[in-house]
Amino acid sequence: MFDAVTWAMIGMGILETLYMIFVSTFISYLIGLPMGIILVACDNEGIKPLPALHKIIDIYVNITRSIPFIVLLVAVMPVTRFIAGTTVGTNAAIVPLVIGAAPFVARMIESSLREVSKGVIEASLAMGASPMQIIFKVLLPEAKPALLMGGAISVVTILSYTAMAGFVGGGGLGDIAIRYGYQRFQGDIMLVTVIILVILVQIFQEIGMMIVRKTDKRK
Repeated sequence: MFDAVTWAMIGMGILETLYMIFVSTFISYLIGLPMGIILVACDNEGIKPLPALHKIIDIYVNITRSIPFIVLLVAVMPVTRFIAGTTVGTNAAIVPLVIGAAPFVARMIESSLREVSKGVIEASLAMGASPMQIIFKVLLPEAKPALLMGGAISVVTILSYTAMAGFVGGGGLGDIAIRYGYQRFQGDIMLVTVIILVILVQIFQEIGMMIVRKTDKRK
């Protein structure tokens, strides 16, 4: 059995992981939601075609998503140091988490919005709705179940990113698993952190599915 100090360390690791997840998810959606809307609304067949803007966002998302997160962690260290003042700790880890997760969120938003029937959009245009009205009164409400499902997937993805952030001293459960489970060959700590991460994934997925089932009015 672990002593009180070890359990306190694991408890702090859980809190740090949750902190990174929630803050990173919030900021990633602040950035990713507008990008996802632009990818849908501003393409050649969108409600407000702006090919140049669409191409810039599309290229940025594709390039960023093509870089493995563990490589991105190292590559953006100068940016992390500039923004957070350090490259170690939970606050520093949030910078690469957002850089890596925001494009993923943008694609999830885009995929969800493209599920909305074009007939609904065309009917709104025929009634004289403006692009902003279509976005906020048609696209987002109609895509709500898919957006919520995408949100659950995004949270789980960001959780996996926080575990990888442990390789660069990002804190949380990933950091504990690396420092103790891997570097010090303490397999029991590694096993506990893995079990906790699996439990967290299941909790977030179940919460996401429950919210989707309660808000999906199409059934």
